[in-house]
Amino acid sequence: MRAVQIDRLELLTRTLGQTTERIAAIGTDQRAVPTPCADWDMHTLVTHVIEDLRRFTRAAQGEKVDWSQPPQPLDGDDWTAEFDRGAQQLLDTWRAAPTDALPRVDQAVTELAVHGWDITKATRQPLSLLDDEIAEYALAWSKPRLKPEYRGAAFGAEVPVPDDAPAQDRLAGWFGRNPGWSPPQG
Repeated sequence: MRAVQIDRLELLTRTLGQTTERIAAIGTDQRAVPTPCADWDMHTLVTHVIEDLRRFTRAAQGEKVDWSQPPQPLDGDDWTAEFDRGAQQLLDTWRAAPTDALPRVDQAVTELAVHGWDITKATRQPLSLLDDEIAEYALAWSKPRLKPEYRGAAFGAEVPVPDDAPAQDRLAGWFGRNPGWSPPQG
């Protein structure tokens, strides 16, 4: 059996595009709504996601990144434009990186897939807008890596989800989210 070569940059490009679409669909009245991330409202979550782009870019450039530092504030109110700038910079950096470094792209794909789910659920967008192939890839990559000692506030204890549940639900459950979560009414 021949191994299938994964085009990680294509997968990252799709994940970034999916996340851009989810951020663009956030209404101005949804910028402070709660999210499935404990104690994070939408503004905090989007700030985190945009900061992740900056950190993943620095990591792709070979820098040591302190992931525990608080995120920089957003530049303004156009979250989509700010995310797009960071996404383009990340892609440009990875395109210039040596191919032996590309397996590190997997963490960015996974992080963005999980937070894309968070944004989608918090804003009541249909989960069908999310790419199941990305969710399956993120789940397969993270299963051997997300050890109990790495779980904390961001990734709580696994929420049991049936094996035949949709990929998005299994990914959410693996990262400590309740797939049945929905924002409060009103």
